Amino acid sequence: MGLNSCTSLTLMVMWMRPKILAIATLFPTLILTTLPAQAENLEHTRQLLSTRQCAGCDLSNAGLVFANLAGANLVQANLMQANLSQANLQGADLRGANLVGVSLNGANLAGARLDGANLSGADLRNAYLVGITYEGVVTNGTYLEGAIGLPTQVGSVEDFYRWAIEDERKKDYVNAIKNFSRVIERKPEFAPAFIGRSAARLQGGDTPGAIADARQAEKLFKAKGDAKNAEIANKIAMALEKPPEERPKKGGFGKFLVGLLGSALQLFLTRFPIPFL
Repeated sequence: MGLNSCTSLTLMVMWMRPKILAIATLFPTLILTTLPAQAENLEHTRQLLSTRQCAGCDLSNAGLVFANLAGANLVQANLMQANLSQANLQGADLRGANLVGVSLNGANLAGARLDGANLSGADLRNAYLVGITYEGVVTNGTYLEGAIGLPTQVGSVEDFYRWAIEDERKKDYVNAIKNFSRVIERKPEFAPAFIGRSAARLQGGDTPGAIADARQAEKLFKAKGDAKNAEIANKIAMALEKPPEERPKKGGFGKFLVGLLGSALQLFLTRFPIPFL
């Protein structure tokens, strides 16, 4: 190798050295940040699956998809970030359990005891919750959409309103009516929920119910001095109250009514995207 080649190689090494050192310094950090914060406690997971007795166990990050844990004792257990999707937890005792970030999507929790449990950020979408006990349960940021048997006290008014709007958009009018009714039960003065339920009832074939909701919305808007929205609610009710012989033929009435309700809903979704905040 000639002198010029050696010199060039030396200069290249000197140029690359700080970059190599920087990468070497960074590499362990990259490895550490990609590793899970905490590994699953396999001993406790095996204990739970074999005995269903695991009070106070560390089951964080445990993979328990489709697990049969009916009647399991999980009092004060740590199930943070565990995956219990589609699991059978019927009659399980989860009092005081740490369920932060747990996935219970589609799980059967019928008759489970959840008193004092922390469900912050947990995913309970489509879970079966009939007969649960839930005194003192924490549900900050809990995903409850589509849960069956959900007690009214579980989930916020904002949650129910948001789900009702989404149900309406998906043309799931049965659940839209249920969720708007939950909003009305807890905030009976909130007129937009009556308009939303009016639209859902009309689509479901309940014209008298749709009229009653539109009239109630009109009354509530007037009480708050909101003449513009009171007039919209009045137009909806008047259109619904017309006898069949006075309605336009060939779908004109239906198109008019759907358009009117659609405009009203869009107005309310824009002005009241999430109420009471």
